[in-house]
Amino acid sequence: MNVIEKFEGLIAAPFTPMNGEGDIMLDIIPEYHDFLVKNGVVGAFINGSTGEGVSLSQKEKMVHTEAWAAASKNSSLKVINLVGGTSWKEAAENALHSKACGLDAIAIVAPYYFKPPTAGHLAEFCARIAESVPDMPVYFYHIPVLTGCTVDMYSFLQAAAPMIPNLAGIKYTHEDFMDFLSCIHFMDGKYDMLWGRDENLLSALVLGTRAGVGSTFNYAAPLYYQLIEAYDRGDFPTARKLQQLSIDMIRLLGKYGGIATGKAFLKYLGFDFGGFRLPVANMPAEKYREFDADVRSLAMDHLFSQR
Repeated sequence: MNVIEKFEGLIAAPFTPMNGEGDIMLDIIPEYHDFLVKNGVVGAFINGSTGEGVSLSQKEKMVHTEAWAAASKNSSLKVINLVGGTSWKEAAENALHSKACGLDAIAIVAPYYFKPPTAGHLAEFCARIAESVPDMPVYFYHIPVLTGCTVDMYSFLQAAAPMIPNLAGIKYTHEDFMDFLSCIHFMDGKYDMLWGRDENLLSALVLGTRAGVGSTFNYAAPLYYQLIEAYDRGDFPTARKLQQLSIDMIRLLGKYGGIATGKAFLKYLGFDFGGFRLPVANMPAEKYREFDADVRSLAMDHLFSQR
């Protein structure tokens, strides 16, 4: 892979639909796919944090991957699969499966139990996985708040560039703007730097990113596209107001328990995707009415994704 085709636009991190017994509802994924495409989403980053990839069994991850591959066949939506993980062998198995399914790219997350002590060790771990699919774009998913791996990404790129020829870029879910900008400029802007914090997308646009990966893009894609359009035309007051509205919306995640509240936003739009698996805490059912009132008080229904 010589030329990196960079993303532009919003890449959603899809939730994994679960039924009342906690089993994946594969049959709803085609409708979910069409919903994302209808709202202008250009990619899906599956089996990630929002998708509970670390809570799925190996078999579940594979059938989930197959469902997204089938739904996105002949579609404009590009699918990136997070393949691992703590075991590079298992991640390589998932990478080969992703390639066999015809997905567009894979992503690798830092080992979060035995943590790599240096950028070189992290790059070597990723290289073992990437070499299993040499013709497939590979992204690194940087989320130190969850992995505990604090290797800076500029050092990682320095180590990985000669080691991983099919490295496409980084999904950057951290607040180190200095490191992020250095990565954007590394090797004359070679790598695709995808911003991963929805609540400060505007700041990343200023630094030069043109794409983001986020959970709130599932249900509020129009808000972020209006934010990007306002920034591009130099209407910074409007862009800042829209970013603040994004922050107000995201504050409800914290108010009602965290990441699992994202599925409540989808329920607000008419999708019942169940809850998150343990150990993630779910919103108590009796709290949903209060949540619904809080969402309505934002007066932003016109900025939510439309079914």
